[in-house]
Amino acid sequence: MKIVAVIGAGTMGNGIAHTFAQNGFTVKLIDVSEAALEKGMTTIFTNLDRMLAKGSITAEDKMKTITNIICYTDIEDGVVGADLVVEAATENLDLKLRIFRKLNELCSHNTIFATNTSSISITRIAAEVAHPERVIGMHFMNPVPLMPLVEVIRGNQTSDEVTKITMTLAQKLGKNPVEVNDAPGFVANRILMPMINEAIETLHTNVAGVTEIDTVMKLGMGHPMGPLQLADFIGLDVCLSIMNVIFEGFKNPKYAPSPLLVNMVNAKKLGVKSGEGFYDYSENKKAEKVAKQFL
Repeated sequence: MKIVAVIGAGTMGNGIAHTFAQNGFTVKLIDVSEAALEKGMTTIFTNLDRMLAKGSITAEDKMKTITNIICYTDIEDGVVGADLVVEAATENLDLKLRIFRKLNELCSHNTIFATNTSSISITRIAAEVAHPERVIGMHFMNPVPLMPLVEVIRGNQTSDEVTKITMTLAQKLGKNPVEVNDAPGFVANRILMPMINEAIETLHTNVAGVTEIDTVMKLGMGHPMGPLQLADFIGLDVCLSIMNVIFEGFKNPKYAPSPLLVNMVNAKKLGVKSGEGFYDYSENKKAEKVAKQFL
């Protein structure tokens, strides 16, 4: 396996492209938006410069990584010759299904299809393609170049061979792959997102404030980042999307998204990406609580 196509140049997509390219793969980074590709490549340059400054890579490593990435706005051109396609588009079922139907038309039946979905059923996505046994989940963690875990998710029809290849591939990237089975939220988000949702509900019911909740979880539970701050970094829209998938999958009221989470997403208070969430991230203000206006 030498050529990897990555669909989506956003936070996860550019991180995945960076990681493969740094480990010697030819990467074809695909996004319909030229601006998204430029932003994604800028992020990769910035992250490589940080690694260079810390001494974790050399200047030669940086240049090799950059030259290993080729950008495309046309998916047909981008996936030609790819041994592996990693879909890292927005966490939206309809969009992902459209992408996989297109991949089914464009790629060889030997091409492995991986999705970086954080919650959507691998089995459902695989139903859109011939040879569904070649579809698998590769759930990378953010930031991809630094986080060691890859959650490797088997769909109902994913073959043993494809699973083995994917596990080995993740190890070649310097990651620690963990094999799990297909279920709403898989393992990582089935545990993490209800915890974040419960923290939001704890705020919503006025048990404690934002900093107090985060402080309890950091100092009392040893978490490096409080759940509300983590939600801001993930994106509250992403948190809501995942909670909806888990809720729909299990039909259990305990997984219902907090009304506060819904209200904040509706108000476009999405966290770091929008400049405001449970904390304020605007340049001219210190981090402060802003969620109270939605209570």
